[in-house]
Amino acid sequence: MTPLAELLRPHSLDTYVGQSHLVAKGAVLRSLIESGNLPSMILWGPPGTGKTTLATIISHTLQRPFHTLSAISSGVKEVREVLDKAKQEQGSILFIDEIHRFNKAQQDSLLGAVERGVITLIGATTENPSFEVISALLSRCQVYVLKPFNEEDMHHLIDRAVQHYASEGRHIEVAETDALMRISGGDARKLLNAIELVVNRSNIDPLVIDNHRTVEVIQQNLAYYDKLGETHYDIISAFIKSMRGSDPNGAVYWLARMIAGGEDPLFIARRMLIFASEDIGNANPNALLLANATFDAVSKIGYPECRINLSQCAIYLACSEKSNATYIALAHAETAIRHTGDLPVPLHIRNAPTKLMKDLDYGKNYKYAHDYDGNFAMQEYLPDGLQGSTFYMPGQTAREQDTLRRLHTLWNGKYQY
Repeated sequence: MTPLAELLRPHSLDTYVGQSHLVAKGAVLRSLIESGNLPSMILWGPPGTGKTTLATIISHTLQRPFHTLSAISSGVKEVREVLDKAKQEQGSILFIDEIHRFNKAQQDSLLGAVERGVITLIGATTENPSFEVISALLSRCQVYVLKPFNEEDMHHLIDRAVQHYASEGRHIEVAETDALMRISGGDARKLLNAIELVVNRSNIDPLVIDNHRTVEVIQQNLAYYDKLGETHYDIISAFIKSMRGSDPNGAVYWLARMIAGGEDPLFIARRMLIFASEDIGNANPNALLLANATFDAVSKIGYPECRINLSQCAIYLACSEKSNATYIALAHAETAIRHTGDLPVPLHIRNAPTKLMKDLDYGKNYKYAHDYDGNFAMQEYLPDGLQGSTFYMPGQTAREQDTLRRLHTLWNGKYQY
């Protein structure tokens, strides 16, 4: 059965609710749409604020070929297939939902097509694009911020829902809206899903929806409502941030919420595996081992028993010392590569499997570390132009400070150690 939120999805700017700062008469985005001069853009806003709906309306209004991809389930292969198809069309629009979940390689695959105008890109994201979208792609797009729905907008949606049910012969009266407003939190999809859930769980006609009935039905069907309301990413975000904040209580609560909502246990285990390197790293290398063991255990066991493995790992990660030093090091190195390009490998650390390569001084004067005291030889490993660049700086944890002291001794002050 088609969800209420989908049934009430508007198909024109005149029936679109909310975001008046973008789509009201004379507003910036509406003017661009009506002129036909549509730039590539990123729509940034919380869940349920009309990003997907707006992208669909844009394609209908301009009558252009419209392609959609989800960054959750699509990769470079799917992007290239769409781009190849778009080359045979005129003015194609590519809508990518959750674009912040594309990695750098996936985002890079879009650059040429956006630059040449093969596609007009519309990306939707709930995360700050300054941090989650690569700068090269971001510079080619306009960013439009969508806001949570205000109370007037929400009342308008409630009226539409009531009218829809009336057209189906159901007599619905929304007598009180405080609970609906609180539950939805400015998310139109949550609001409509809540109304639909209350209506479907109440075999009464006419039905009067008040605060008591709303709270009673939603609490009794919390897991179902969470899945309808697509709180998936909100809850995993709260879970990760609780572990990052060293709060085992918050971590295990949000874990329990995901379990109650029927979340894929491998998704949870996968996120903890990422977290172990991104947020703990070398402050406690055992975190990665436990997270990997947990992923393996969850793969073998499945629900319901694997929830115990997930809880053990989540609490361990939350209680562990934290460091993002290795994550930051990689980001610094990637930035350097974008600025300097593909610098040649220094001759002395090149591979020299043939006589010709040796004659060209490949590997010449390389110092084999194990031939030296302490298994260390002072030599340069970075290419010309980057010598002395410090990408990795150990964090403040006890283990990393031991690493810092060793690096200081070995490198004698080089690399700021």
